[in-house]
Amino acid sequence: MLRWRGLPIQLFVLTILPLTLLLLVIAFSSLFLHQRAMRQLVGERDERATRAAASAISEQLKHREAATRSLALRASDLGSLEHVLDDAIFLLPDFDGGIALFDAKSGLLTSSNDNAMWELTVVPEQLAAAAAPPNTAHFSGPFTDPVSGEEMMLVMATTTEGITAAGAFSPASLAEIALADIFVSEDQAAALLADGTGRLLFQVGDLHKPGSDLREYAGVADALRGDSGTIYVTDSRGEQVVAFSSIQPLNWALVIKEPWQTVTDPLLRATEWAPLVLAPVLIVALIGLMFGLRQIVQPLQSLEKKAADLGWGNYEAIEEPVGGINEIQRLQTELIHMAHKLKLAQQSLRGYLGAVTTGQEEERRRLARDLHDDTIQSLIALNQRIQLAQLSVQDEPTAEQLSEMQHMTEQTIADLRRLTRDLRPIYLEDLGLVTALNMLARDTGQALQIPIEFEISGRERRLPAKVELAFYRIGQEGLSNVMRHAQATCAELYLAFGPDNTTLSIHDNGCGFVVPESPAEITSSGHFGLLGIQERAEIMGARFLIDSSLGGGTRLTISLPDNTQSM
Repeated sequence: MLRWRGLPIQLFVLTILPLTLLLLVIAFSSLFLHQRAMRQLVGERDERATRAAASAISEQLKHREAATRSLALRASDLGSLEHVLDDAIFLLPDFDGGIALFDAKSGLLTSSNDNAMWELTVVPEQLAAAAAPPNTAHFSGPFTDPVSGEEMMLVMATTTEGITAAGAFSPASLAEIALADIFVSEDQAAALLADGTGRLLFQVGDLHKPGSDLREYAGVADALRGDSGTIYVTDSRGEQVVAFSSIQPLNWALVIKEPWQTVTDPLLRATEWAPLVLAPVLIVALIGLMFGLRQIVQPLQSLEKKAADLGWGNYEAIEEPVGGINEIQRLQTELIHMAHKLKLAQQSLRGYLGAVTTGQEEERRRLARDLHDDTIQSLIALNQRIQLAQLSVQDEPTAEQLSEMQHMTEQTIADLRRLTRDLRPIYLEDLGLVTALNMLARDTGQALQIPIEFEISGRERRLPAKVELAFYRIGQEGLSNVMRHAQATCAELYLAFGPDNTTLSIHDNGCGFVVPESPAEITSSGHFGLLGIQERAEIMGARFLIDSSLGGGTRLTISLPDNTQSM
């Protein structure tokens, strides 16, 4: 089970997870800041381009206005109008619809091109509607040329003598020339030019239908108020940057619209993902972590578990390879050598402890025999004499004292007999381990006044005398721990005869305790009874397991393989 103090969890929580979150924050924050900067950059670029185009169109309008005024003044000074037009032929590129001179009654005097357009009613109407002070120029509203079908405008100037010079030009051509130098149209970019009434004069791209009112279009109303700037709108193609500017002196509106994401240079767009180059670094770090987990951490954890099993006497576990890097394999080899030395030392210690235990059991038998043959027999004789004395005593106080002495003697005899049974389990020698453990559970339960159940499983068989004695002493010590420490309300003594082993288990529902991680901690924790059980288990070659938790009771298990039951 993974623990908080385990290296994998610490590496993940303290290193990999914060590093991953930091990289993600840096990457997406950088991407967000980069996109916002690019968005602002495109907006500023389009705003400058729109202002430059509007300024160019405004200069062209002023140039046409000055040229018309100059033409009208020359017509008043010179007598021959044909010479005036011949001298003004250089103005024709600016007036793609031609130039003409009219008298005070709007009658056509002469023109640079076909007289058909100038003689149509639309031009006299524009002349009549455009009333302005003499020697000043003014513009007509847009109108459709009946001859060419193009959208045209007139710029007119009238002298004090009543001669009017007029030049016709296309607003679309004027805007196209201005935008050709400043704005390069792309597939997703568009521009439009609208007059003060919201009428579409020119467009690049499919922004709006000709003839419709554009005053509600994004940026047009602001430009018609004389403002310039940038706004951002979102449509089906994504977020669009809309730059707008006002064109004087006619109060026109010029609007350029394009999706800012596609405007940026591909190299600049590629830099948006530059922070994500940290992702390979993270992947490499994760690969390195996985390598460390597989080749270092997991082998070390396995080696730690095997070393813990070695501490509890399982010498074979350390022999199984754990893999990992070469250093860990060499460490396991050293632990195997250490385990061999420890096993030899343990065998020597086991022989010494066996001799001590044998001597201790011999001393217990001698003491039990002396108590039974001498002390108990003397107490029996004393009890009989007290009974004889009671027959001859007539004094009531003396009779009561003799009766009390007899009771004390009988209680002492019972205690000594129980002591001799503990020192020398007669049932074990005569009737075997099962009967002895059954009597032990019954006597201990009576002493503790709690139910202690004894159960067996498997086919009952006799074991070597020393093995049966060791099992009995372990059961005796285990129930003694229940009596002294467990505060239990019930306990169980379970003996299992397996096909290849014999297992004794002592279980209680007491307060439990924290199991030491190694046998060396048993003594420091004050569990001397467990230390005695462990020593007896090691002497006869059995495995000793402890399962306990605070408030969850305790279970002691001693399992002895058949191949070690010849001790």
